Amino acid sequence: MATIPAIALIVLIVLLAGGAAGLASKKQEFLGHPKGLYILFFAEMWERFSYYGMRALLIFYLTKHWLFTDGQSTLVYGAYTSLVYITPVLGGYLADRYLGQRKAVLFGALILTAGHLLMAFEGVGGQNDPTINIFWAALACIVVGSGFLKANISVLVGQLYGITDPRRDGAYTIFYVGINVGAAIGTILAGWLGESYGWKYGFGAAGFGMLLGAVVFVIGKPFLMGKGEPPKPLTFRTEWLLYGIGIASIGVIWFLVQYQDIIQNLLIVAGIALLGYVLYAAMKLEPHARDRMFAIVFLVALNPVFWGLFEQAGGSLNLYTDRYVDRAGFQTTFFQSLNPIYIVLLGPVFAWLWVWLGRRGWEPSAPAKFGLALAQVGLSFLIFVWGAQSVGMAAMTPVLFVFLVYLFQTTGELCLSPVGLSAMNRLAPRHLASLIMGAWFYMSAVGNFVAGKIGEATGGHDGEMTKEATLSVYSTIGWWTIGIAVAVLAVSPLVKHLMHLDTLKDDEAPVDDRPEEGLRDKPAPVR
Repeated sequence: MATIPAIALIVLIVLLAGGAAGLASKKQEFLGHPKGLYILFFAEMWERFSYYGMRALLIFYLTKHWLFTDGQSTLVYGAYTSLVYITPVLGGYLADRYLGQRKAVLFGALILTAGHLLMAFEGVGGQNDPTINIFWAALACIVVGSGFLKANISVLVGQLYGITDPRRDGAYTIFYVGINVGAAIGTILAGWLGESYGWKYGFGAAGFGMLLGAVVFVIGKPFLMGKGEPPKPLTFRTEWLLYGIGIASIGVIWFLVQYQDIIQNLLIVAGIALLGYVLYAAMKLEPHARDRMFAIVFLVALNPVFWGLFEQAGGSLNLYTDRYVDRAGFQTTFFQSLNPIYIVLLGPVFAWLWVWLGRRGWEPSAPAKFGLALAQVGLSFLIFVWGAQSVGMAAMTPVLFVFLVYLFQTTGELCLSPVGLSAMNRLAPRHLASLIMGAWFYMSAVGNFVAGKIGEATGGHDGEMTKEATLSVYSTIGWWTIGIAVAVLAVSPLVKHLMHLDTLKDDEAPVDDRPEEGLRDKPAPVR
């Protein structure tokens, strides 16, 4: 299957050539969208190249190189990925108040590059090898860098469009498809290098990809049309103090990623505090904006359910595929590319589908799409369990069911993730935009930690995965999620009403999403 990495490389070269040609034209837009969208497209594409390339190898790096048990490995994996999604809360806040989104994204990209390159230092292996501390430091850099980049680059996409611009959902879908091109190619190339030639080559490729992402973002600054700049003039001292805080936080994360119980308690405490702050902020808004904040809380609360199941892909499902699936000659890491490949293929179909349904008044609301997403991810595990049991427990699971589990998870993801990104940016008050996007990623963090706990359960009492235990866990979570999906679909009309889509206004109009005290009749401030 060595031809697959070659094909991926050719696709990447063609994509870059086409993008460069389009951006070189003198027109302000390309394919009906601002050129800034495509700068963000390519910057995030390279970031996903590095993140998913490293993710495809991580669980095997933990079990085969550092010699953690299966249960320990999935818990470390879940703790790491949860921290990747929780730090955007801080990064979003700092961008909203001080740095602006553009500076935050660039700083995050540089820290991410350092983290991915540090992953290439593998030492001799085993938990007694002192080099493992470099590994923990690499994970910490990736976590902190993601905190500054993830929420803010998504906010930048929304800032290129007016709130009522009908191209917004399409833009987020294009953005989502674009970043998954990077995820697919990164998984294939980095996974192939890591499995065929050594860990350092796979992780080194991921680091090189992240460096290219930072370069693209710097070069593309003029196409952002001044969006994402600091909300007020930023002094040299304040700016570098914030960068220093970011670097110092690497040490904190280095400690946390090694002690998963602390992360669990942190998620609970911080989650309660974040929910309290969001509700406090909501109470200071006028009625329609307050209702929208309640709708936001409902939507983000569904994130842990979906991602807790979905993120089995890089953990327990990855291990199961390696050991109990007839892989038909494919390397195990290849299957991690199925999700982004499906997104690239199906993303445009879903973007067209929503428009087609919308013109006829049939498009599901955002909360209804969330219910459909949960139904599909739950169904994916039930189909997988049925497929594994249909050939007998002693036989290897047919590879067809691996393709199917990722297919249904991807169609579910396309009903939730790009829709959620758009809803957060559309419904959130402007002065809380990055914080709300950070809250979205925070609840994804909870989901990733839940994924680690589910993966730990597949390891049994001795920490080593068994086929029977894994399928039992998958069946349980599948049925529970189907039940939750039915409940979400039942209440979706009420949540849609809380969104008050008919009263949303663009920035230039008097807005209804700011605090009541003295602001309702004043023009919106320039951001």
